[in-house]
Amino acid sequence: MSITRIVFGFHAVLSRIRQNPASVQEVCVDKTRKDARMQDLLQLAEQKDVRVMQMEKERLDGLAANGRHQGVLARVADTPLPYQDIHDILESDLAEPPFFLVLDGVEDPHNLGACLRVADAMGVHAVIAPKDRAAGLNATVRKVACGAAETVPFIAVTNLARTLRELKEAGVWLVGAVAEAEDDLFTAKFSGPIAIVLGAEGTGLRRLTAETCDQLVSIPMFGTVESLNVSVASGICLYEARRQRNLA
Repeated sequence: MSITRIVFGFHAVLSRIRQNPASVQEVCVDKTRKDARMQDLLQLAEQKDVRVMQMEKERLDGLAANGRHQGVLARVADTPLPYQDIHDILESDLAEPPFFLVLDGVEDPHNLGACLRVADAMGVHAVIAPKDRAAGLNATVRKVACGAAETVPFIAVTNLARTLRELKEAGVWLVGAVAEAEDDLFTAKFSGPIAIVLGAEGTGLRRLTAETCDQLVSIPMFGTVESLNVSVASGICLYEARRQRNLA
């Protein structure tokens, strides 16, 4: 069963038209924009036989709930991704051992969108996050993710600690990133089934989450800043994991 939703912004709309034009019900654009970027989008929509509606900016503002739509949005029909929970992934025929990113209470939709984008780039099988006190897959997340929200399963769970225990029981090694850890990122082994666990902006991992992890590591820092936001930290951790997995 499909769900109709709004996606907005050039990256998100272009990515959807390229990846799945049949799912795009219509594209709505600011009738006053005539620049090259808009012309490229209109040309692609014509090539993919996607209907385009010209309208006033004020109407676009309303459809996007005043989000930063850049003069373009689309109504799309989303079919649920094939993986609906962690067991679907663990029991599927993956080309490599399971590779997860777990986000413990990330509330900023821009950070969540950036994490999804990095997860897609590094071949993560799913991003896992709690349903409560955390960002969900809204239009802003999808815009920032630049199409990754449609390619990386996002699994929102009721009880994160229980989900982490289920991953451990399935043989997944949990590596949590905390600033005060004695081990650093380069000591972790990422070649097998792995979940990298990162905390919320400012507060980091919750106590129970950290205690559930098999290993805690810090990200080596060589400059003067003392911390990184979660999307930057996820990029560093996932890249090191992918580097090791490619060498395995």
